[in-house]
Amino acid sequence: MSDTARKLLVVDVGNTQTHFGIFDPGSDVVAEQWRFATVRESTSDELGAALSNLLSLRGLGFADIGHSIVSSTVPQLSEQWVAMADRYLGHRMLVVGPAIRTGMPIRIDNPREVGADRLVNAVAAFERFQSGCIVVDFGTAITYDAVSDQGEYLGGIITPGVEISLDALSERAAKLPRVEMLEPRAVIGKSTVEALRSGVAFGFAGQVEGIVRRMREELDGPVHVIATGGYSKVMAPFISESIDAVDDHLTLTGLRLIWQRNQR
Repeated sequence: MSDTARKLLVVDVGNTQTHFGIFDPGSDVVAEQWRFATVRESTSDELGAALSNLLSLRGLGFADIGHSIVSSTVPQLSEQWVAMADRYLGHRMLVVGPAIRTGMPIRIDNPREVGADRLVNAVAAFERFQSGCIVVDFGTAITYDAVSDQGEYLGGIITPGVEISLDALSERAAKLPRVEMLEPRAVIGKSTVEALRSGVAFGFAGQVEGIVRRMREELDGPVHVIATGGYSKVMAPFISESIDAVDDHLTLTGLRLIWQRNQR
């Protein structure tokens, strides 16, 4: 099988989860996707075994992958993914970093500080809207990233995420249990579990609404807001007036775009 007929593997390594997907040649739609827990001590062989097993569940194998790209918030895992691709996929995996072409100017004090996932999201959002935009990413942290009407990355905001807040409450308050984040039945909880769910859902909704409003005031012209990340669908009903779209594939799409821009 020629390289042009083989698929593109895109990998987003987060602090809590690793989200990766497959694009067919010439397609802009995610064909397959998976999530698994990020283990910082994973070796290239362990990553290869995990990838092989998950591919096989969809009738795929290493031979189907001709290209790959990774963005990572865990630096040591970038090296392990590259080593995995060298050994098992037979090619050099592209890594999102300072030397890569993104097509997006970075207008912050130190461009090297911007997280790879945040830049990838910004690239995908601007490609989608072709105008000023804000990305709200519900990951381990909740990040808010602003892109100008000219397609420049302007910076953003970082706050503790949903899981961090739930973990902190259960660890620091002896009588509060660790709960699964589900949609609360009402604002006023009738049990401790419902009170926790309501507090997280409406507390973070208020945060998103307030931060997005303030960011809009600093940006010129109309601004589109898009949400992504593991908790974006859970939070979407509570922030519908503040966002224009929810896209669970935003980071994977951004990785595809950046890979394409580095083939020229």
